[in-house]
Amino acid sequence: MTQSYELRSTAASILALARLKAGLSQHQLAQRAGVAATMISAYERDLRQPTIPTLERLLAAAGLELRYHLAPRDLHDEVLEKLESRRTPAERKRRDRQIEVWRRATRLHA
Repeated sequence: MTQSYELRSTAASILALARLKAGLSQHQLAQRAGVAATMISAYERDLRQPTIPTLERLLAAAGLELRYHLAPRDLHDEVLEKLESRRTPAERKRRDRQIEVWRRATRLHA
């Protein structure tokens, strides 16, 4: 299955990454957090936005915590967003296929 790398909100990205790092399905995370699995899905697909306390609770259920710090602004994400917005659907599909091939590749030993 090819995963799309469409732009998501920060909360959606953090929650999906935390769940994957914990090796949990949406259903498992929902059970641990005491919420409906449909809420996890809605948060990860950007259909709903969790409050910060809710996001922290969901991350805790995945065994992680959200830490905050202030740092100089990095325009890296904005640059990537601009590049991504210029891609056609065909270009995105081709890129997703390339990423999938790279993930499945085995390392050659010299």
